[in-house]
Parts: sequence; C-alpha cells; structure tokens
Amino acid sequence: MRFVFIFLVLAAWIGCENNSVSSFLVQTTSAETAIESQLDTAGMTIKTRFNTPEGFERAQLDSNSFGFYLRNFPLHQVNHTVHYFDGREKTKQDVYCSVLKQEIDPVDLQQCADAVMRLRGEFLFQQKRFDDIHFNFVSDGKPHYFKEYANGDYSYKKFRSYMKYIFSYANTGSLKKELVAVPRIDEIEVGDVFIQSGNPYGHAVIVMDVVVSSEGNKRFILAQSYMPAQETQVLINPIDAELSPWYDAVEGEIITPEWIFNSSDLRRFAPN
Repeated sequence: MRFVFIFLVLAAWIGCENNSVSSFLVQTTSAETAIESQLDTAGMTIKTRFNTPEGFERAQLDSNSFGFYLRNFPLHQVNHTVHYFDGREKTKQDVYCSVLKQEIDPVDLQQCADAVMRLRGEFLFQQKRFDDIHFNFVSDGKPHYFKEYANGDYSYKKFRSYMKYIFSYANTGSLKKELVAVPRIDEIEVGDVFIQSGNPYGHAVIVMDVVVSSEGNKRFILAQSYMPAQETQVLINPIDAELSPWYDAVEGEIITPEWIFNSSDLRRFAPN
C-alpha cells in the first residue's frame, strides 16, 4: 500500500468549490480494490450492490420514505464511467465505485446541491406529493413551489423543467438554509446531507444508505455530483480501503475523495 500527499487544487466557481481546503495525507487505492469485499457486481441498486459490513445490518425503512427510495435507487452497470453534462468523461475516475442511473440534461446545471435537490424532488414527484416539492432561491431565501410553476400541468416533462429552473437559482447556500441541522452524527439517517456553503463556495453530498451494529455504531454510503455538472456517483472511502465505500459515523472530519466535511455539517430535509 502506498501513501502520497494529495494537494486539492479547487477552482473558484459557484456551487461545488472551496477555497479553504489544504493538502492532507490519504491512503490511495483504485476504486475497484477499495470496494472489492463490499460489492456485489450483479446488484443493480444501492441495497443489492453494496453488502453490509460484518456485524452490521440495514434497519427497516418505511416503503414510502425518502430513505427507502434512495436505498433502492437504480445503478448503472458496475463498470459505467461518469460523464459530464456534455458527454466528456469525468477527469477523476478514481473517486467513485458506482453511478446512479439517472439522466441529466446537456447543460451545466446539475452540480452538487442540484443533484441532492433532484433526488429529493424525484422522490416527492414519484409519490405524487406535488404540494411538497419546493426549494429555496439564493436571491430571496424563499421556497418556490412546483405546484405554482406547474400551473395544473403535473407531467414529468414539466417537473424536469421546474428542476432546471430551480438549479438556475439555488445553490449550496440556499439549500443549507432550508435543511435542519442533525445534532449528532450517530443520529444519521438515509437521505441526510453533508453540506458546506463556503465563503463563497461549498459542496454537498447525500447519504444513500446507513447500516447499524448491535452496539449502535453506524456506517453510511455517500453520493455526489460535482463541477462541471456530471452524473451522480457513489463515492469511495479514500482513507480506508477495507471499509470503502462505507464511512464510519464518528465525530470529526469526513474525508471524501474531493472534499473534507465535518460531522457538524450534517443536515436533513424537514418533514413535510
């Protein structure tokens, strides 16, 4: 196993960038090696592809919950390559281990916070909870509702148009303000979000699954989009190859392949 210093040079760009991250020591490995013992290549959802770590199990979730929706989200074949919105392959291919099967528009809009909002919006749309689909704008800090935008047209085409509208006027800052802080990381749930609004830049990743041990310890899986807009990907754990793609739910830094969060950055969508 080799060790290298990785200096994260991040561009100054709205949405998924940060000007405060410095270099840190990580244990590097290929994505394939990192998840070898945790991955079932025949599985085509989060639940069926990623095995539970030894001594852990998945808690039961309500079939109508956001967590159930994410845990059972469809995935591309295991060898699928992440592409940017314009069809180019993602420059860094060693940061993820699977890709969510979700079409993105050929415009540079669905970045980090946008991918989180897209998943939340898609869940509510699938549930036909049209009144509950709303996200805040950066400009006024107020929620903008799908119901008002739809004006009676609740087609999927109209919904996708609404989400592009939201992506144009929302970012990590506006999303963070509408989410509710989770006091302790051991309270983490599927659907929670690690988010930093930054000054002025930030990033957001979403919790796609959570497992718990008999002692009450938890582990979780993360997914992200990034900049430029790209397919949403399941992240590896860059500092623990044996655990990857699971992360331990412990207080302190949460080091992901392209961002460093803190456990205090954990937020949750308010119940509707």
